[in-house]
Amino acid sequence: MIAPPVSSGDQFIFYGLLKQGAAGAPAHLDFPRHGEFLGPCRFRGRMLDLGGFPGVVPGEDICHGMLYRLDHARLARQMDDFEDIRPGDPKGSLYRREKTDLIDDFGRPYGKAWIYIYNQKTDGYPVLEDGNWPLEKGRPRI
Repeated sequence: MIAPPVSSGDQFIFYGLLKQGAAGAPAHLDFPRHGEFLGPCRFRGRMLDLGGFPGVVPGEDICHGMLYRLDHARLARQMDDFEDIRPGDPKGSLYRREKTDLIDDFGRPYGKAWIYIYNQKTDGYPVLEDGNWPLEKGRPRI
């Protein structure tokens, strides 16, 4: 399975190591050069502490992230590589990329953005009840 195509101008929700200022962020991804961080956002899901980085799975909790506009679609492949999306091996991919609703203060959808959804077993991982991964908690995955 190949991740769906991304276009310049698409928006992404970053909720963990890709958030602006996150400890453990990948230094090789030049976010300022390829787009713009737009500010905090919310979405529905269930955020898990995977030990040094989070994962979001489908759910109804309110989760917090950072909205990013991608101006140069070529960066999407590097982001997919970082998130261990394996074309041809969907079950082996650590994450999958899909679109989800952004929600406003009242929980109403107001737009869509790409998000990386955790794609492995979740047994035994604690849920982050506030749906917000602390910037300082991350550690490099690679």
